[in-house]
Order: sequence, then structure tokens, then C-alpha cells
Amino acid sequence: MTYDFDRFLRYEEMASWLRALAAAHPTLLTVESYGKSHLGRDLLVATITDTRHGEHHTKPAHWIDANIHAVEVTGGVAALYIIHDLITKFVAGDPTVVEALRTRTFYIAPRVNPDGVEDALGDRPLFHRSSVRSWPWTDGHRWPGLHPQDIDGDGRILTMRVADADGGWMQHPQEPRVMIPVGPLGAPAGVQRYRLLAEGLIENFDGFTIDQPRDPAGLDLNRNFPAGWGVDVLGSGDHPMSEPEVHSLVRAVKARPNVCGYNAFHTAGGFMLRPSSNLPDSQLPPEDLFIFKKFGEHSTPLTSYPVHSVYEDLTWDKSRVMGGAGDDWAYDHLGVYSWTTEFWDAIYRATGEHSPTDVWYVGPTPAQDVAVCAWSDQHVPGSYVAWYPFEHPQLGKVELGGVDAFHTWTNAPSSLLKAEVAPHTEVAIYQAMASPRLEIKLADATSLGNDVWRVRLGVANTGWLPTDVTQHARRKKIVLPAVVEISYAGAAEGSELDLVEGEARVRIGQLDGRSKYLLDGGAMSDGTPDRHLHTWLVRAPIGTTLTVRASHQRAGTVTGTITLK
Repeated sequence: MTYDFDRFLRYEEMASWLRALAAAHPTLLTVESYGKSHLGRDLLVATITDTRHGEHHTKPAHWIDANIHAVEVTGGVAALYIIHDLITKFVAGDPTVVEALRTRTFYIAPRVNPDGVEDALGDRPLFHRSSVRSWPWTDGHRWPGLHPQDIDGDGRILTMRVADADGGWMQHPQEPRVMIPVGPLGAPAGVQRYRLLAEGLIENFDGFTIDQPRDPAGLDLNRNFPAGWGVDVLGSGDHPMSEPEVHSLVRAVKARPNVCGYNAFHTAGGFMLRPSSNLPDSQLPPEDLFIFKKFGEHSTPLTSYPVHSVYEDLTWDKSRVMGGAGDDWAYDHLGVYSWTTEFWDAIYRATGEHSPTDVWYVGPTPAQDVAVCAWSDQHVPGSYVAWYPFEHPQLGKVELGGVDAFHTWTNAPSSLLKAEVAPHTEVAIYQAMASPRLEIKLADATSLGNDVWRVRLGVANTGWLPTDVTQHARRKKIVLPAVVEISYAGAAEGSELDLVEGEARVRIGQLDGRSKYLLDGGAMSDGTPDRHLHTWLVRAPIGTTLTVRASHQRAGTVTGTITLK
């Protein structure tokens, strides 16, 4: 199957494409299920690393997941593109990618919510906020009111406009496909007013009122993570990790303690969002804010996406904060630098100006809407639909039309998908290569006579970040210390080593990375906070071979041998 990242794949096609790619590159890519969705679909994760230089779990890793929200399918394309791009560039000998896959691992889960995405991509789509599970009413009863759906079978969910003298909307005077709000003074004389409704059917219509029966969020899987979870958070579920998709993801990441960075792919807005969702920056370690800023200084020029704090910049009402999000969980519970990437900014494409940070609450201005309409006519014809009459089975004569938001505002158009997601491979590689990495820099033995040897092991963290990654992790003691070990190698492996002094397995704590030198006030005198030298006294005859090992749950595992001679 050929896939050029110019369309959204249905689940079976995506799974087949992934498995075929893995079969073609068995030393670089494996695909496995880490759980089941609500409807029983396999939740797939791709593991990408050069296994000729160590198994995936022996290297520091970067985690990416996508499509936790049903309609935000651009993120899934980005995840698939990064998998393909890493493999393709490795095969072509790209030195940066070759080194990244030699020394690091990427875990990529391209479709966290396959059930919701499958409905969104259906021939007659259904749009869910996230999960398809009925919630909070679990019996699936259809409550009276409007249920959005594709009622005319054209594969789109548009807008219905109903002529109404009390309606809150009227046509834009220059662009009739764009609707603008009626202000406090009402519409100008002779201008028709309309009531706008999502395209759909009305359950138990009483001929006068139209309820919106579903909670606007429904069951939101990105409010179901343990960090900041609360019953007052819209769509948070029955309890933290109540949903199989989130429960499986949390277990999958925790089963991979080598994960040093986390990125969740969403749409839209063209933002890189960082924690916290529920705490001001004043309550986060300033060292971590500094590193977040450094990552942003690299990613923004590549992608055009500015970096924002969810709490500081995007929270409308700071007395009602968001909780239960994946990036907050990764930072709070794992202690790693975590991001939510909001792909695609239609306003930026049309005007060159980034979407305002309150766009999710107040929507675009009329001028921005008209600009996107004009841009779409040139680049994505048919995205803004002229109003056309439709005989609604309950409302009678209505008009359907307006913007096809799924393909214009929520997701990048097919013709622009690849260009939109392509820069994010480099963003992922950069954060992965910033991770801590253990290396053995010294391993020797000196005879002290009478078969006694001084054995030295010098270990360094050659990564940019410290082995515990964040200051938050250090303060909360989230990450286990590095360990050094010594044992017999070869035929004697497993036998008890005759140690004159020291223990065979020793904790050596955490090692700083090069990022520390940026926070020393410009002293230009580094010292060696990235290194540890450990010494054992061993009794063994000449010719004995010893194995020395350094390991850290995040920074990897490295092994060497020393022959006593």
C-alpha cells in the first residue's frame, strides 16, 4: 500500500500499513497492541530503534501519541509520518536519524481512540468529542434534543440555518457563506435573521424548543488521566483511568520507564502547549520553565507554532481549570517534559497572524472567518458551502451550508497535510536527543598483588538533560537512582564474586546533563556533575573476565568487560 500522507486512514488500513512497514524493516520497527478500545479494537504502538545497537528498553526513549480526540485526525497523520520519516531517513543514511535510532527509542501510538476516529471518518460521519461510550448516562438512551449527524448523506456535517426573526445570526454582507452575530441593536432593517444548528436530527421534537441534550464534551478521554482529575472537570469519566483507552496508555508508558519525553498530538490552533493546566507558572520549578523555553526556541522556528502555558495563556476562567490531561500526567507523575501539539491554524494560513489564545472560547472574528473562507476558495475549493435548501423531516424548510469545519478549521486540508506535519519529525528527534544517556567512559583493573585487583568504572551522562530529566522529578523523588554493578563474565557468570571491598550492586544517584551549565550564571567552569567513578576491590586470578554494567531506568543500560591481566 502506498500512502503519501494526503488523506486520513481508516483503522484497518492504518493497521495494515503499519504492519507492512514493520515487516519490511524488522530491525528498526515493531508494532504491537498495548490494550483494547471500548469496542475491542487493538490499541497499537510502534517501537522504532536500531536493535543492532541494543533493545528498545536499554535506551532512553521519547513517547508520542495521537487521536485521543475523535475528530482531531491531523495528529494521527503526523504520528504516522514521523514513523515513516524516521525509517526512510535511516535507510537513506541521514546521520542525525542514524544516530538517533542507534542511541534512542521512539514509541509512537498513532490512534489512542480508534472507535471515535472511525465514526468521524465514516461514510456518514458521527462526531464525538472523544470516546464513543455513552456517558454519564450509560444505557445509551437518546435524550430529547438535537443529535448532530450527516442527514443528507453527502459525507459532511455542516450547519443548518433556520429563518427566525429572533435568531442570533445574519449573513455577512460581503460573504453570504459566513454568518456573523446579531449585536445588541439587532439586525439592520430588512436583513434576515437566522437560528443556527449543527446538521442533525431532533429526538422527540415538540415543534417549538430544541434542546442540546449531550454534554458539550461528552466523555473526554483527555480528562481521564490521574493528574488533576476531578468530578467538576467536563467529561472526566467515572474515575481516573476509568476508560480502557487511558488505562491501557498509562500502563503502556509506565511499563517503559525509559520514556524521557512525552508529546500528545491534537488539533487545532497551531500551538505547542506545555503544563500546567491547573497551576500557575509561579508554582512550577523555574529550572523546568527555563528548559521548556529552550525547547520552544527550537520548535517554533521549525513549525511556526508558538509555545503557551495552558493555565497562563489559554485558560479562560482560572477558577475553573482543566484537569486529567495526558501532558499534565506525564509531567506530574512521570516527571518528564511533556507537550500537547495543536496542529493546524487556519487563521494563520489565511492571514499570517496566529490564532488568538481565546479562539477556543470565542471563535474567530468575522474578518478572520471571511479571510479563511477566501483562502479556502483558492486552496481547498468546496470547504465553504453555499447555502442550499433542504427539507428537514422535523423542521421543514431549512438550509444547509456554511463551513465544512472538519476539513478546514479542525484539520489541515488533504493537499496541505504532509507539509503541515513534516517539520515535527525534527521536533521529536530534538527532544529525544536531549534525553539523558549513560555511557561507560573508563573501565580498568590494577593489580594490587595476591590476586587482588582495584577495578574502576567511570560512568558519564552524555545527554543534555539530567538522568531524572526534570527538577520536578528531582524534588518529588520520582526517578530511581542510577546503579553500577560488577560480576563474573563468561563461564563463571552467575557465580558469586569474591569482593574484598564494596558491594556488587551500588546506587550512585542521579547525574546532571549539559543543560546544567546553562544555569550556572555563565561561570564557564563546569566541573563533572555528569560523571561518577566507582571502585571495587576484587580477588580473582589473572585471566578472569569481569562484566561491569551501569543502568538507569531512563538513561539506559550499558555494559563492558574487563579482563584481569
